[in-house]
Amino acid sequence: MNYRHDYHAGNFADCFKHALLVALIEALRQKPAPFGVLDTHAGAGHYDLDSEAAQRTNEAMGGILRLIESRDPVLAPFLDLVRRLGLYPGSPHLIQALLRADDRLVCCELLPEAASALRRLFRTDPRISVHQRSGYEALGSLLPPPEKRGLVLIDPPYEATDEFAALADGLARGHRRFSHGVFAAWYPIKQLAAVRGFLDTMRMASIRDIIAVELHLREPLDPSRLNGCGLLVINPPYHFESQAGVIADAVLRGLAATEPGASTQIVRVADE
Repeated sequence: MNYRHDYHAGNFADCFKHALLVALIEALRQKPAPFGVLDTHAGAGHYDLDSEAAQRTNEAMGGILRLIESRDPVLAPFLDLVRRLGLYPGSPHLIQALLRADDRLVCCELLPEAASALRRLFRTDPRISVHQRSGYEALGSLLPPPEKRGLVLIDPPYEATDEFAALADGLARGHRRFSHGVFAAWYPIKQLAAVRGFLDTMRMASIRDIIAVELHLREPLDPSRLNGCGLLVINPPYHFESQAGVIADAVLRGLAATEPGASTQIVRVADE
């Protein structure tokens, strides 16, 4: 694997994923009991949009740099954090900003450079631990969290041809160890066949209460392009299903997507 998120930080997919992630963490904060978060593919934690890598692709121009001026109250919880943390916070940095004194975050990152960046970013925060290891492996060894409640975020790079199969297997293994936990898994939409196969696999996984929230920038006709993305959520918090639809719609509005097929949808993959 040689994936570097520096080239893609702050793109439309990050904005969609992170707006929903903030809503999930806020839902966990509604109860006073501490919670734990496992981020299996944590990345470097924070990204400089003025870096050579970010400037080379300029993907943030169609994402956070378009959304950051939005005053849409639906997006305020996410965008207010981004403005406070600076462009552009990755998922572990956003999670850190929402942790309470007794909450905890475990970050897994396989790439040495990114894992070192995470350790530097969180070196003074005792609530956060960083493991340079496979996130999929961690699903079998770091769950359930000591807090017995929390969130597992799985956001792999999708460089491997069998990533959807690995994701489905990882979700099944993680759920067996932490059946009442919230699981959120991001996935790309390049062509529909791969996504349909993944959702069908999850339907047959004997796991209850699964939804998939999707944002489509365009019709998925060109498999070489990132035409959209989705977030599959197991055990979504109370009211999150309807809230997620509102957030997805707000992100799409803010992106001003005009190509045919630009849309959002929520798929009920498995009933409660």
